[in-house]
Amino acid sequence: MDCDLTIPDLPPATRFSRLGDSQADFDFSFEVKRQAIGPYITAKWGWDESWQRDFHRQRFAALPLFKIAENNAPIGTIAFYREQSWIRIGEFYLAPDVQKQGRGTAILRHCLAIAKLEARPVRLEYLKWNPVGSLYRREGFAEIGENETHFFLEWRNPKGDRYN
Repeated sequence: MDCDLTIPDLPPATRFSRLGDSQADFDFSFEVKRQAIGPYITAKWGWDESWQRDFHRQRFAALPLFKIAENNAPIGTIAFYREQSWIRIGEFYLAPDVQKQGRGTAILRHCLAIAKLEARPVRLEYLKWNPVGSLYRREGFAEIGENETHFFLEWRNPKGDRYN
């Protein structure tokens, strides 16, 4: 994993800042995750607070997480990093009060533009019963695999060619 990617600001008011290892950053990222994906986790497995915190702590320590802020108000998180020959997006969570307003689409397109400049595909995964899949497919992601719980997708360039 190559963690040196940054996400430039998205005008007019969206900013991306790398989260540190502070308790406040952990608490923020965990709460956004709980709000954004908690209902989908609960629908399948229930919500085990202790397990979820431990799992999130592992992800928080391992991934380059960015705080997404709009007009200086934190609204979500995203992990964005190089992995082998592609770019990976993960932990892409927006607070429920800013969902379904086009913000996720704008942020995703912004990240895809960065990947396009690097001539790299983008990969991500999501829970099969999470409706976010419609966003990813609208933006040109195609399924490259699945398991019992997740779809694995790859973004292809506008001509439909794979980069690798």
